[in-house]
Formats: sequence, C-alpha cells, structure tokens
Amino acid sequence: MLRNKKLSNKKTNSQRLNHFSFLMVFLVGISVPHIGSAAALKVCYDQWPPMTIFPSEEDSERGVVIDMLEQIYSSNGYQLEYYEVPLARGLNMVREGLCDILPEYLYSKNPDDHFVYADEETFAYTSAFVVRRDDPWRYNGIQSLTDKRIATGPGWDYSSMSAGYQNYIDDPKNSNFVEVVAGYDDVVDRIFQMISENRVDLYADNDLVLQYVLNRLNLNDDLQIVRPGLEKKLVERPIFSKHIPAETRQDLIRIWNEGRLDMKGEKEQVLLNKYKVSLAN
Repeated sequence: MLRNKKLSNKKTNSQRLNHFSFLMVFLVGISVPHIGSAAALKVCYDQWPPMTIFPSEEDSERGVVIDMLEQIYSSNGYQLEYYEVPLARGLNMVREGLCDILPEYLYSKNPDDHFVYADEETFAYTSAFVVRRDDPWRYNGIQSLTDKRIATGPGWDYSSMSAGYQNYIDDPKNSNFVEVVAGYDDVVDRIFQMISENRVDLYADNDLVLQYVLNRLNLNDDLQIVRPGLEKKLVERPIFSKHIPAETRQDLIRIWNEGRLDMKGEKEQVLLNKYKVSLAN
C-alpha cells in the first residue's frame, strides 16, 4: 500500500525505469518552455494502481487520478507531460523544479518548504484488509492483531491512518508476526499470493487498491476484502513546485481546486467504473 506516502508502496515497483526516466526529464527539462508561455505542465508520478499507473505496450491507461488530472488541465489549455518515477525521486524533482506537480502526496499540516499543497484532495481513501476467504477475522483494534501474520513493505508508513497499527508492526517483539516483503516487482501482487498460500494472514491498504489487485489477479475465490479498515482515512493532495512563479502556481492550484470539485459525483464515478473499483460506503 501505501507507500511511505501513502503507505510507501507505490514506490518500489518502478526502479527499473529510474535511470531512463530521470535522464529524459533532465533533457526535456532543458528544452520545454515553461508553463506560462507554452501551457506545458510536467507531471511526475509513481506506480500505485489503479490510482496512478505506468503505461505499457499492452495497456496505455494511466489510472484514475491521472485521468482526472488530464481532464481538468487539458480543458484549461494545458498540455501534460508525464514522467514515471518512484515517489522519492518524483518528490525531489518537484523540489528541484524539474517537475511542476506530483498529483498525489500524503497531506501534512506541516508541508515541505519546497512545494505547496492544493486545497482540494485527490481522494480521502478508506482502507481495508485482505484475508483468505475462509478467514472470519475482522479488524477490531490493535488487540485483534494478536497472533496474526501481517504483510507490509520496507518503510511503508501507516501512521497517518493508525498510529497504533504502525507502532504494532514496528515493535520488535512482534517481528515474528510481521513479514516485510521487499523487491522490485509488484510487491502487493506477491503479498496477495502469500495470503492465498497461507504464508501470511492479512494485509491493509487503500480499499480501491485492494479491489483492483484482487480483480486483476482473479483471486476472488481465494481472498476477500474485509472492513472496517484502519481508523483514519488516507488523505492525499496534489503538490506544486515552488519553482513555479507564485502567480502561475496559484492559478494552477485554482484550476485543480475548481476542477476537482466539479468532478465529484457522476464524473468521478465514471472514472472509477473504468478501472472496475468503487468507493466503500
């Protein structure tokens, strides 16, 4: 899940593209006119299906949030240029002015000095757990985790949704029950397989991510998504580089704020339907 941002998961999948993507951004960053004169908007994003997806030869889709971003800014005359990078690199590129916007970042009341949050969220995500279909377990506070084998990724941070859950998985005395799954491939896919094979018992993530992965892996007969999830929602907002002139940056933020409000309801649902996911009640 969540990447450290979100639960920092998004982030581990894309390192094979890092060097190429960074070189392209560096070179393009020199040649592309700035936003004000060319209406070009450089967007850095990481892999977190179905919210943000790296396109491939087999599938050109970029995910719910990128589709939303495209609709909002293209209708206001901007041409978006995308750079698929890990979260940490995308964040640094925004700080350095190599990218103008990162469309999803964990909201904090104490933001970095190098970027500005939009006022409107991308989403406030409800979390859930995935378990085996025959497992009656349900989350009922930290005490319900006793003796359950929990899957997570290296450095993934759930603290914005539940400080208690994060403390539990970080506590050395629980290390025998916490499986940290590392690697460059899709870690979430492997965690789902591990639950199916009874190697771990549960995994928490954004509910939409769990729905998407469960459908894509066709494991509905083996696994189930169970609710409630963690205590708080995962709140993400776009961030804008402070290298953008202040007046232009404020206009970009205004466009996002107004566009995101306009997309609530039916327009938002159309995008969710496209990726076969739905917001939990």
